[in-house]
Amino acid sequence: MSLFDDDHPKKQPAHEIGCDLSLLSADELSARIDVLKQEIERLETERANKSASKSAAESFFRS
Repeated sequence: MSLFDDDHPKKQPAHEIGCDLSLLSADELSARIDVLKQEIERLETERANKSASKSAAESFFRS
């Protein structure tokens, strides 16, 4: 048993996919939409970086 398991409550994610939205206000929904848009942007940036790295590697090994 670890001494640190129960020291801090687990932080709830800003949004959990599939969670019940019925109790959220319009402002809370807007805030979650903003969080998700930022996450989509972060994912797209990472995907672009990985695609560029892959293309560079493929180009190097074709030479």
